[in-house]
Amino acid sequence: MAKKEQEAVFTPVGINTSNNSKVEKSVDLPEPTKKTHKQLGLSDDEVLEMFEQMYLQRRFEERAMQMYQKGKFGGFLHLYIGQEAVSTGTVFALNDDDDIITAYRDHGWGLVRGVTPKEGMAELFGKAAGCSKGKGGSMHFANVEQHFWGGYGIVGGHIPIGAGLAFANKYQDNGRISTCFFGDGAVDQGALHETLNMSQLWKLPCVFIVENNGYSMGTATRRHTVGEIHERAKGYGMKSAVFNGMDALTVYENMKNIAKEVREDKMPWFVEIRTYRYRGHSMSDPQKYRSKEELEEYQKTDPIERMKSYILDKKIAKKADIEEIENKVEDEVLEAVEFADETPFPEPEALYEDMFAGEPHFHDKK
Repeated sequence: MAKKEQEAVFTPVGINTSNNSKVEKSVDLPEPTKKTHKQLGLSDDEVLEMFEQMYLQRRFEERAMQMYQKGKFGGFLHLYIGQEAVSTGTVFALNDDDDIITAYRDHGWGLVRGVTPKEGMAELFGKAAGCSKGKGGSMHFANVEQHFWGGYGIVGGHIPIGAGLAFANKYQDNGRISTCFFGDGAVDQGALHETLNMSQLWKLPCVFIVENNGYSMGTATRRHTVGEIHERAKGYGMKSAVFNGMDALTVYENMKNIAKEVREDKMPWFVEIRTYRYRGHSMSDPQKYRSKEELEEYQKTDPIERMKSYILDKKIAKKADIEEIENKVEDEVLEAVEFADETPFPEPEALYEDMFAGEPHFHDKK
């Protein structure tokens, strides 16, 4: 009698499988820090600044989503909602001249690194006043004056550039470090492993950070990558860490310590920050790959609400003070929308600008 052939299964599938009715969680969050902001060396005003920055990122993107749905601009729109503690905690931990480069979920990074809401919204609208002169759009925010080298649309394509920034800093011996952020979907790209090998070999002052938000497009991390992401550093003898990305103080504490060590010994780190995105991969994502219950479970750890509760519990500010900040941000974002809608598009000749490093080039009329 012929044996019954078993179905070939190559990867875990589906949601809510074999979990005894428990909510399926795409990423497990480590415990947040128990230290207070005072113990971390942060002032009351800095904590309020962190809250304002996170709230600005949230409201900016919520308004951007509304404008996209109204047809004010097209293309891609990848929202950072839920991950604001990562960008905010990191920027507060770094020096102002440290280099930051990231992937295409970049609005929050731009805002916390000096792109104004007006410049950001104008960029989404494709206007000349945008932070990238209206030529980059959602995936290519940048502010090189403040060492934010932009968002990149090719998955993992910017990782070698992050190492290149670190190489330049080491070559110039300027004391700066480079930080390169990317999603969990990029950890299986060959460019990452080539870059980690070279960075460890050349002793580059760079921190490679995975923003593990649970999903690579619509694929849960556990379905596309083997083992614990942060442990891949072991293959290169590289220092590593994993911590909670839903708490800005936790991000600040860890990134502050890591940045200090990298600055001192000029050796790279590989870091996994576990967080969660509330919206789909992009605006075209129906999000059928996760349950409503899972989303609600992570929203209980919302970084903005967490910071708001902390501020009230520690009596850093009163509820009225927080509402004043929220109203200020709301007005600022609404002004940005109005500005973006009314400001002009780039002139036709701008199509030939910013293409070459030197002048003149063959498009010149002279």
